[in-house]
Amino acid sequence: MTKNRFHLIAPTAFVILTLIGVAFSSRSTTLVLALQLTNTPAADSGMFITVITDEPQINVRMGPSSSIYPIVGTLLTGSTAPALGRSQGGDWIQIQYDGAPGNVGWVYSPLVQVSPGTLQIAAPPPTPVPPATPTIDPTLAAQYSIVPTSTRLPTFTPPPSLTVPSYTEISAEDSVETIPLAVVIISLAALGIIGFLLSLFWR
Repeated sequence: MTKNRFHLIAPTAFVILTLIGVAFSSRSTTLVLALQLTNTPAADSGMFITVITDEPQINVRMGPSSSIYPIVGTLLTGSTAPALGRSQGGDWIQIQYDGAPGNVGWVYSPLVQVSPGTLQIAAPPPTPVPPATPTIDPTLAAQYSIVPTSTRLPTFTPPPSLTVPSYTEISAEDSVETIPLAVVIISLAALGIIGFLLSLFWR
């Protein structure tokens, strides 16, 4: 009886061990496949770019746009870098650039020369969020706003200057000599008497 039980346990244990081995082997295969999918296209294609511009260097940006994505580094003229992909229109080339976010950067394609081959279209990174701009409380700003008045404020007008008349004193030497009044009366009386006598004489 014990011998028959041993014959039953041995095949059962063999089947269990076989299933466990298959499970571990499938897990390791899945892990290897997952690692292979994370490889960059540059490792498979071996393509690279060469900077050919007349400028001393070019900018490496975070994404395929000079107005949206910031600059993450530079490449000197004549230097090379592994090419990873291209933008939808082919205007930008994705390269491997150490120090950039994810060690990936973008360069403008007219400034570089790509080695022979075909690059796959690479998705651009998320658009960076612009920094928050400070806002002004309208209620607080209204307290400091000065509205000019429509009427003109009174201004001080100085009074006109006073002109003080000046008097000059006439000296006794400059005064005209006056005739005494008695002399005038006597002269007139004499003329009257002479006129009266002449009138009598003529009669």
